Amino acid sequence: MKKNLNLFQILYYFLFGISSSIVGAIIASWPLLFIFVLLQKTNELVHLSIFKVMHNYNQLMFYLLNPFKTVLKMDDFSTSKNAAEHFADCKNLFVFTFIIFIFCLIIYVIAKKTKNRTWLKLDKTWALLFLILPVVILPFAITNFDSFFVVFHHLLFSNTNWLFDPNLDPIINILTEGFFASCFAVAGIIYELFFAAKLIQK
Repeated sequence: MKKNLNLFQILYYFLFGISSSIVGAIIASWPLLFIFVLLQKTNELVHLSIFKVMHNYNQLMFYLLNPFKTVLKMDDFSTSKNAAEHFADCKNLFVFTFIIFIFCLIIYVIAKKTKNRTWLKLDKTWALLFLILPVVILPFAITNFDSFFVVFHHLLFSNTNWLFDPNLDPIINILTEGFFASCFAVAGIIYELFFAAKLIQK
């Protein structure tokens, strides 16, 4: 029974760590996009003000995060059939991630209130293992983010509709490689901090 419980704990904390890092990166994407548009002046490529760009990004993210929103509509950016299908795939992943995060958070809050230390602590060996896991892909991601990004999409998506044509889907001019790399970096930092906290927990 204890072995089964340990397996549940390990799976629970792995899912909690992954979902927390993704949710954190999604939240951080707003200020990150604003900074990148400001620095790279990508808004000039689409002939919009920075605030107009952010307004359209709000519409995109509202679609991606709202399970009841079924149609993507941005005021100033057209969306091709391929892009719409890709964003629908992303939406499914985002909603699924948030469901996992909320479920894990509820378990953590209940464990905290009931002072159930079994669910509040992760075995330090597993915490260390999860902590060093990203180190395997870190050199590849840092030295060649473009290739890493392609591999990442091939792993998550079974099609190639994530390859956008800027003429058909001008929003890709705004969502630059640097922006995505920064989002990945934020997710990585949150993930590392999550398991580092578990490692040093008494």
